[in-house]
Amino acid sequence: MENRILPDPNAVFPVPDIKTVTYVKPTVKNRNIIVGDFTYFSDVDFEKHVTHFYDFYGDRLIIGKFCQIASGVEFIMNGVNHQMACVSTFPFYIFEKWHENVPALDKFPLKGDTVIGNDVWIGQNSVILPGVSIGDGVIIGTESVVGSSVEPYTIVAGNPAKTVRKRFDDELTALLLKLKWWDLPVEEIIELIPLLHDNNVESVKKKIRDIVK
Repeated sequence: MENRILPDPNAVFPVPDIKTVTYVKPTVKNRNIIVGDFTYFSDVDFEKHVTHFYDFYGDRLIIGKFCQIASGVEFIMNGVNHQMACVSTFPFYIFEKWHENVPALDKFPLKGDTVIGNDVWIGQNSVILPGVSIGDGVIIGTESVVGSSVEPYTIVAGNPAKTVRKRFDDELTALLLKLKWWDLPVEEIIELIPLLHDNNVESVKKKIRDIVK
């Protein structure tokens, strides 16, 4: 590869002359939000879209590389859950001057970390609920509410989000999960772009077989 300027994963505004698309990783300050290189958000101030995120729960939002997050997407964390087994669901413990300590975490219906894979496309105004695991290559339709985990390379949509279809057959899905192109050096990814943007599935299968054999 000839000498060329490579994309910078730490650029906040990676699209020339546009200040409404941001790479997420260099903007995040919360240590419990972990985001991979080149994942972008079609807006600014990503952390404002991660809600009900209280330190005492200890949950994390983990997002892979090369994800595409549309404007209006919300990640709702475990702090949204109240003690539903009690007589009152009111969370006195988060407000000042009520003199209640935070209850033991086993009193809450906690769902664990929220994990988004790599190369996931999340459509505009979608909501990701606590504790879901979304596999690599998933597409989430606009205004979907995702409350359960999604297998890799699946298209889901709706409220609640349901499977629309698998993107590819089992062989190509397995090959892509073996290739893990998002973990390759940037220089190699650039060389793979013609393959990644090829819609001839049979040709793609053959080329990936040759790469991963």
